[in-house]
Amino acid sequence: MPASADFERALAIGRPPNIVSLFPNSRALIVSGKAIDRGLMKKGQAMTIAANGRNHLVIRGALMAAQKANAAIIIEIAKSEGGSTSYCAVNYWNMAHQVDALMNELSITVPVAVHADHYGIKNESDVKKAQVEIPSMFEAGITSIAIDASHLPDADNLLASIHLNPLVPKWAGLETEVGEIKGKEGLSTVDEALFLVKGLNAHGIFPDWIALNNGTAHGIQSSDLGIQVELTKQIHDALVPYKLSGAQHGTSGNDSARLRRIAAETRTTKANVATALQMISWGVKVNDYGNAELDENGEFVKLAGRGVGEELWEEMKAYAKERKLKAGDYKKLNLPFENKLLAQPKLIRDRMAQGVCDFVYHLLTEVFNSTDSAPLAMAAILETGSHDLGPKGNRLEDSAEWSEEKIRAKAAGLNANKGPAGNFED
Repeated sequence: MPASADFERALAIGRPPNIVSLFPNSRALIVSGKAIDRGLMKKGQAMTIAANGRNHLVIRGALMAAQKANAAIIIEIAKSEGGSTSYCAVNYWNMAHQVDALMNELSITVPVAVHADHYGIKNESDVKKAQVEIPSMFEAGITSIAIDASHLPDADNLLASIHLNPLVPKWAGLETEVGEIKGKEGLSTVDEALFLVKGLNAHGIFPDWIALNNGTAHGIQSSDLGIQVELTKQIHDALVPYKLSGAQHGTSGNDSARLRRIAAETRTTKANVATALQMISWGVKVNDYGNAELDENGEFVKLAGRGVGEELWEEMKAYAKERKLKAGDYKKLNLPFENKLLAQPKLIRDRMAQGVCDFVYHLLTEVFNSTDSAPLAMAAILETGSHDLGPKGNRLEDSAEWSEEKIRAKAAGLNANKGPAGNFED
């Protein structure tokens, strides 16, 4: 697709300062997450993929699909996947470099945001680390971030989000989260969401997205209970005055019909896809729920002639067996096998990326309704005349009513069921 006049103008003004500094001669339109959100909002009843690039070939395939669909997308990685202690070679500090290089190589002309997902805060030590890590991530090319303190009680979630906000550039996309993503347990409520958003608003913080525990979960699913569309709609409707969009986490485990409903019936503009893309890149058979299929022995069904080479797949399985990794822990193969994946013949690397491309293209065009959202995201930049699109919302709450003391008193009155304790990351 040849570059348009709008693309040239957006390229000149739409790249954030960290991207311009890192890649001064680039023709990759890497933008703030705000631009992606605004483009999907303009389209209406549409969301786009936030593709978790657990390996380099997933990123390649997702970008190929975005160009084919003329869709604005997000490439992301979560803290557990790509933080300072992680299980993927792709990380917060090299992801923008990979995205930029691929966009230039493949002549990608759609807008792409680079998102640090689930930057988790679980304790005071994490807050201290964040004061160094978050600036370093933006220095490395991140253009959007999810500050995820949902592991903490409601008051501490809000207070940590307020405390860390000055580290996030005003131009950057911002996601907040209420309720850990843990399936049918500990579902988010309207009151919890309003508490978090009102408290942020009182302190002049206007997130672009909010993520909920709305019935889904991360990773390989054992149940198809999935996203609670009505609950999601109820919470989104309650937040209308604050002008947030929804971020849908854990889309694997939900069939196309339910994902279409999320796009059509809620205010969701960002849909995270992680495990399905990993499995497809490896050549594992994935059903309409995005779940990897298992054979009668409980092993993944590897499609002949798809994904990784057969010899390498056997090596990956042997590695997993030796370390007693269950199906849901196969994600831990990403880091030790990244270089081996990239060392395969071009024919195999290409088919890995193409498998991801085909799957993502189907989502973008047939499920998420994000076809032709790229020019709408570019238009949002051109209308603003800047890389900084500004906040969607404005201050509605009185800051005097949201001091730490009053925050803790308000939180004590919330009726919230957080569900079971455990590790519910990425």
